Amino acid sequence: MKLTTLIILTTTLLMSTWVNAKENYWDTYRPILARATQQQQGDTLTKNTRDQEFGPQSPRDIDSSAGSNHIIFSPAPAFQEMNLCNIHFHKNAEHKGGEFTQYAGNGDGHGYQSGYKYSGHLNTAVLKPVNAKVCPGVHGSLMSGDTIEVHYVHSTAQVKPGPTLGSCLNESIKNPQLRVEAQVYVVVNDKKALDFKQLTQFDLKNGFYQALHIPTNTGPAIQYAGSTTGPSYNETRSPFQVTWNVRPKIAKVNIESVAEWCRDNTFNENHAHGVRNLIVNPALLSKIKR
Repeated sequence: MKLTTLIILTTTLLMSTWVNAKENYWDTYRPILARATQQQQGDTLTKNTRDQEFGPQSPRDIDSSAGSNHIIFSPAPAFQEMNLCNIHFHKNAEHKGGEFTQYAGNGDGHGYQSGYKYSGHLNTAVLKPVNAKVCPGVHGSLMSGDTIEVHYVHSTAQVKPGPTLGSCLNESIKNPQLRVEAQVYVVVNDKKALDFKQLTQFDLKNGFYQALHIPTNTGPAIQYAGSTTGPSYNETRSPFQVTWNVRPKIAKVNIESVAEWCRDNTFNENHAHGVRNLIVNPALLSKIKR
């Protein structure tokens, strides 16, 4: 064997060993680093909100009533007496509880690959992949079996449904009451499942813009006082006061209908949002009255 050949083979072997060791290193330590990131973010949130008189935050475990935040605000009216102003969804549930208690993982520290998944069983037929990418974004797309949490946002302001939470505000009133009706869905490859376009259909009803087909068979909603969500608030408080209604049971939605909605909707939504870390500090949670 020539010396040059031996050198090349040795170098290749060493490089392969180094690459494998590097991959094994990250496979081993990435979860630890992600946990450390979430812990650090939680510690920073606590530090940034301590003694600042900030109101209760979201998301939370809806199966727990615990909370010691003393800031009280009046609950928003029933959503039937408010205007629907925005609809958007998060990949994996931001809230925990009910039928969505399976932890999705520590994620990337920026709201993706974390949150909670449906904790029940799905048969293999509805998990069959689809050919096209569904609601693709820079952090990936939806796949059959994924869990999403849909937020039907309502405002007491005289507004019309539109893109972003800015659609919930107007020039006439700077501090409208806000309510979010939250429903967790599981995206399935099943044409008999619910149609997402119908679930998000809206129109004027009794003088208010309303989502006409929010599920009514997914259990009594858990109401609590909280805030807006999203990963931008992982280390700082959300200043908005929001009345939440979170339904404890999931509903199954046809993945093809979700794909069609992402391609064309009033809200300019084309991908899933990330999740805010679950709020576990009692000082940042309201007490749920059951």
